[in-house]
Amino acid sequence: MSEDTLRLSFEFFPPKTEEGKTKLTAVREKLAVFAPDFFSVTYGAGGSTRDNTKNLVTQFNALGTSVAPHLSFGGDDEATIKELIEEYRTAGIERIVALRGDMPSGVGGSYQLVYANELVAFIRQHFGDAFELEVAAYPEIHPQAKSYDDDVRYLKGKFDAGADNAITQYFYNPDAYFYFMDACAKIGIENPIYPGIMPIINYRNLTRFSDSCGADIPRWLRRRLESFEHDPEALRDFGEEVVTELCETLLEGGAPGLHFYTMNQSEPVASIVRNLGLDDL
Repeated sequence: MSEDTLRLSFEFFPPKTEEGKTKLTAVREKLAVFAPDFFSVTYGAGGSTRDNTKNLVTQFNALGTSVAPHLSFGGDDEATIKELIEEYRTAGIERIVALRGDMPSGVGGSYQLVYANELVAFIRQHFGDAFELEVAAYPEIHPQAKSYDDDVRYLKGKFDAGADNAITQYFYNPDAYFYFMDACAKIGIENPIYPGIMPIINYRNLTRFSDSCGADIPRWLRRRLESFEHDPEALRDFGEEVVTELCETLLEGGAPGLHFYTMNQSEPVASIVRNLGLDDL
């Protein structure tokens, strides 16, 4: 695949403070110079950031930025979700990241999760082809999956329901992605699956989040990062090198593009993109 066909996207989460909003505006401007195909904005567990997500999406869209809101049913009913999607369509939004979403903390057994394939089918039923639909994929398998094969089949179910593309959970072992792609191909998945890339910024935060979401940090990498725990600059430099090499391996192996989990920071994402030569696309 030639460089000019590679897809590049950046993910943000809705800030909770005015200071965070101001900072994110500057981050968006710094990353917009790379002309990404879109920015995406996350949706909190149970739809807890629904209004903040919508406001940020609307703001970015008004600036002429292609933006994709994340969406899950959360605790909302069909009428509420349909109304929200209609607002997005009216605003000119053309892409949605459709997810099952996470169970909000403190919610009892009465909370019903609506799976991503059901949300995809719901959007297609009510809005046809108005949106490009992204879904999640898990090269190292979702922590709640019954088996590897079950999880791959579930991804196929999302595509069968009408999804266009998938974005993966982050990982640091490229072989996990390539093996996963082979498994997907064997059951007939032909849709693009874009690697999710997590820059290495903070050792403790990364290990805590990875342990909770099932993303593997190879032992050699974990121990190396641990040695830099009290040297933030060395950790960032090493992390940039590791993630740049990961991206190079993925692109050389045929990955159709990259989706960066920015953590609302322009660096080291911008440096990695420049290292890869993607700033010239």
